Amino acid sequence: MSPTQTPERLTDRELAVWRSLLDTTGELRRLLSSELNRVELSTGDYAVLLALTEAPDRTLRSSELADAIDWERSRVSHHLGRMEKRGLIRRTECPGDNRGALVVLTEDGYEAIRRASGPHLRAVKRLFADALRPDQLDALAGALESIQNHLDRTAADPDSTEGHRP
Repeated sequence: MSPTQTPERLTDRELAVWRSLLDTTGELRRLLSSELNRVELSTGDYAVLLALTEAPDRTLRSSELADAIDWERSRVSHHLGRMEKRGLIRRTECPGDNRGALVVLTEDGYEAIRRASGPHLRAVKRLFADALRPDQLDALAGALESIQNHLDRTAADPDSTEGHRP
């Protein structure tokens, strides 16, 4: 086997680390979701509101929003309907595109994310960052960068069957 090839099966260690990653990130998502629920937002609400807060004029086309939060367009549409009923966003026609819609952050939506951000970020600090020493945080950042680079290479060449070790 060449240095760039890897066996097709996971080793016991690789499988254990993979499962630990899934379990740990799942638990973090569950706990952070619970924190957001205290301020009457779902994690989906928070993702939409954050994307709109960071957008120029707090406005995005619905397709751009779907891409920004990595959701299917139908999921975004249904979720936006619920958020619109709560007054967090409003949808308007997209000038020059009869099929597209613009999603606009309302003042109520801005206030909702403003109220949620402090508690949410404190929870991220308490549940995630405080668990790691600076050297562990650096190692995790390096590992995540390696995984993202590998995924980017794989996406660029999906037919490649070779493993890519850094």
